[in-house]
Amino acid sequence: MGSLEIVTYPDKFLRQPTKPLENIDGDVQKLIEKMGVTMYSASGAGLAAIQVGCDKSIIVYDAFPGDEEKRFLEVLINPKMIASEGSRLSENEGCLSVPDFKADVRRAAAVLVEGVDREGNPVRMERDDFLAIVLQHEIDHLNGTLFIDRISSLKRELYKRRVRKNLRKK
Repeated sequence: MGSLEIVTYPDKFLRQPTKPLENIDGDVQKLIEKMGVTMYSASGAGLAAIQVGCDKSIIVYDAFPGDEEKRFLEVLINPKMIASEGSRLSENEGCLSVPDFKADVRRAAAVLVEGVDREGNPVRMERDDFLAIVLQHEIDHLNGTLFIDRISSLKRELYKRRVRKNLRKK
């Protein structure tokens, strides 16, 4: 199964909020599989459907990011951040849709997330580890927010200038 093309900044598609998924059918299962292949082939820890051109509320992520032997694809459909607390710095955060840029991002230290899995079963999880950051990052995508929206305006503007310059060169 092949991978999908990742939509990259400054594509305006990334800024639109996704729509809730009503029906988990065979096409959705195929999309989930392709999203997993895409995420792993791009060495990502998570991926939102909006990043591959689908405006549905789906995220995939690795349950054991960085551990090739334990690698396990997790899926959350229609995820919602129910609660968050504390604060921590996500150092050197990056994004498959914002290539060649990393920055420190202030995130919640712990999150409570609800959604459904790929079979439609309810999921409720509390995380206070690296996956808490991944979940926040991917749920942001579903709301049309990029991690660069959470950094200082100066760093964001420097990145935008670099992107515009590279686009002019092409």
